[in-house]
Amino acid sequence: MRRKPLEYLFVTLKGMAMGAADVVPGVSGGTIAFISGIYEELVSTIDNIKLSSLKVWKKEGFKAMWNSLNGNFLLALLTGIAISIMSLAKLITYLLETYPIVVWSFFFGLVIASIYFVGKQVSQWNIRAIIAIAIGIAVSYYITIAHPVSSPDSYAYLFFSGFIAIIAMILPGISGAFILLLMGSYGIVMSTVNQFREGIFQFDFQLISQAFSKLAVFAIGAIIGIKSFSGVLNWMFKHHKNTTLALLTGFMVGSLNKIWPWKEVLSWRTNSHNEQVPLLEKSILPIHFDGDAQVFTAVISAVFGFLTIYLLERIAIRAQKSNE
Repeated sequence: MRRKPLEYLFVTLKGMAMGAADVVPGVSGGTIAFISGIYEELVSTIDNIKLSSLKVWKKEGFKAMWNSLNGNFLLALLTGIAISIMSLAKLITYLLETYPIVVWSFFFGLVIASIYFVGKQVSQWNIRAIIAIAIGIAVSYYITIAHPVSSPDSYAYLFFSGFIAIIAMILPGISGAFILLLMGSYGIVMSTVNQFREGIFQFDFQLISQAFSKLAVFAIGAIIGIKSFSGVLNWMFKHHKNTTLALLTGFMVGSLNKIWPWKEVLSWRTNSHNEQVPLLEKSILPIHFDGDAQVFTAVISAVFGFLTIYLLERIAIRAQKSNE
């Protein structure tokens, strides 16, 4: 798909939104990709990355191979994701620590709107679609209440964590960051990212090399995982799109339990900064919340999140009509 330079800037901004979402346990970068209209292109682009592309390079040149890989799209998107993880991740973490109810309410409204618009694309609610949405809800909800495990800080486990987490990240409604938390790898990965960033700013090459080796192993696992799973998703969209959309809608519905703004903490964990943060939480009604429930502010924030997706959808539809 050919785009103008300004359109690639928007792809980068969408990548930044995906990166910001992927570092938050409970929010899916796949959801952001879906609601921003690049999900199917992303899946098909990843699936088209094959070793045979090197033959195109040999016969027709690098430019032909780059175009066949949809390279400009991937470069713009990955640039946005990297910028976000290296910069906005800290802001998102700060906002979640300082204004948790407001931020989670915004995400809640955002996902509610996403469920509406994705569910609306299901053309026929037959028995297969109903079973698919039920499976999606059950799997996603179970993930939100599962008990995290402790894991060794080993390269093999980092590889496996990258393999599993990236599959979750590409699925709307399933948070890759939360999967890492369940596997006990979230703190390791986030501290390694912070270590890498600090090494760059301090020009500490020893710090950079230590962090890079771990990130490289995690990235290799992620690349193999996303390449393996993108083929399955691409095939599902081509041959069972209706059922796939119902399944993805179910994933998002089930994830609402994780991003519900009012929680009761059941247990705690120590993060990479040796701070106590919630590990297991239970969704509760605002009237049972210990502290200021901020109901009015939460409702406004959720409405704002809903309208954000609604307006993006309206703009996308208008742009599509103008191009026809």
